[in-house]
Amino acid sequence: MKMLLVAAGGAVGSMARYQIGAWVLARTETWSFPLGTFIVNVLGCLIAGVLIGVAEYRAFLTLELRLLLFTGFLGGFTTFSAFGVETVALIERNDWGVATAYVVASVVCGIAALFGALKLGALAAA
Repeated sequence: MKMLLVAAGGAVGSMARYQIGAWVLARTETWSFPLGTFIVNVLGCLIAGVLIGVAEYRAFLTLELRLLLFTGFLGGFTTFSAFGVETVALIERNDWGVATAYVVASVVCGIAALFGALKLGALAAA
């Protein structure tokens, strides 16, 4: 049952990401700024924040709803929201050093891994 909740949420999140991205791209084709991805990432963080904020006052986030909404929907929509939630949790605990290291390491290592893998893929294909 848990896997079905994650799968259902992920399918809806992925479709929403595609629809929003396509809608934005159709209106900003000549832009160099990747607005579609930016909007999806910010929306994912907004949704996660609203859900967590409401959950602080209302006990509605059961394990099943967490799997459906966070792991499933937001996981399919954007993992950037999980990154945002984790970073804010570190900041709220006044763990600024770890929060800063997490943000910098995530961005730098993620881009370095992608760039390195791109080069390896090109070498392997040659």
